[in-house]
Amino acid sequence: MCQCGFMRDENQTGEIQFHFQPFSPILEVQMFIYVSFLLMYIGSLIGNATIFLTIWAVRSLHIPMYFFLANLAVLEIFYSSTVAPLALVNLLAMGKIPISFTGCGTQIFFFVFLGSADCILLGIMAYDRFVAIQDPLSYSLVMRWLLCAQLAVGALVLGFILALLLTLFIFHLPFCGHNRITHFYCDVLPVLRLACGDTQMPEAMIFITSVIILTIPFSLISISYIFIVATILKIRSAEGRHKAFSTCSSHLTVVLLQYGCCSLIYLRPSSSYNPEMGRVVSVVYTFVTPILNPLIYSMRNKELKDALNKRCHPAAPPGSSASMTLLSSHREGKRRGCPLRFSTCPKRPAPKNTTLIQPPEHAFGFLQNGAVIT
Repeated sequence: MCQCGFMRDENQTGEIQFHFQPFSPILEVQMFIYVSFLLMYIGSLIGNATIFLTIWAVRSLHIPMYFFLANLAVLEIFYSSTVAPLALVNLLAMGKIPISFTGCGTQIFFFVFLGSADCILLGIMAYDRFVAIQDPLSYSLVMRWLLCAQLAVGALVLGFILALLLTLFIFHLPFCGHNRITHFYCDVLPVLRLACGDTQMPEAMIFITSVIILTIPFSLISISYIFIVATILKIRSAEGRHKAFSTCSSHLTVVLLQYGCCSLIYLRPSSSYNPEMGRVVSVVYTFVTPILNPLIYSMRNKELKDALNKRCHPAAPPGSSASMTLLSSHREGKRRGCPLRFSTCPKRPAPKNTTLIQPPEHAFGFLQNGAVIT
């Protein structure tokens, strides 16, 4: 064991401080990175907050698919806020502002906790789409609100337990020698490299945690996409298939970025960890994917876009040209014996004995909302 410069007893742990190594010694480069990070962070906050508030305010969106989407938006807000503020401050200060031993442990805990819950929730959303595609008629019976709440809480509880165990394993070790972290936040592997003593148990815990929160959810997502692609191939219209594949590929891009980059860092031996590469790759899942999620998972969704448009563009006031046009359409529809909301009548009504069976409008998840399926 190495000779420690200070021992971790109760009177000295408060004196341990960690410093973050800047991306570049050139101030202009640091300012460029600072502005880029700041814009991505603000964009992720605005985008995810908009998604959550829209789903909360519009009753037609109170269905399981959007319930999980709202949970994902809230998790992304707290997840990015765990890393971004301190990283932005240190970019301006060129890494001169330290973080305490307790502060570093707290950041690692919340980073692993929220990141784990985020990845698990993505797997749950894949299961939701799987159920919708396999049996859309019984979707509402399977995905009951009680089950949805249990899955969401389960993701948080599992993430909390894994984060607590991992943090205790790492910060139970003594720290000695230099205390400069080659990163822009306290991550498990860079901090573990500064520890003295045997790190086999923490490294094993990191690998087990990574398998649970990365490999298993990604397997569920992969299975769901197999069934999604099989459903897309049954679409008769070439335009419908193209739009569905476009939406599917966009979702898959975010999934591959999130899980691919995380796996590249955590699902490999700690001895082969490259600090410089790890710092660059971690930018993807700490700053890039939080802003991409509201854009791809939500903004391409037809129902959510319609709800946003209604909130941003309320109904026209009486007497306006828009309201007069709508009133004229209503009168024409009423004159021809149609329901008030239709301006034209179908040429031939359906036979009285015909029974139409229609699955729930949200049954096909994002396929039905993000693409036109004919």
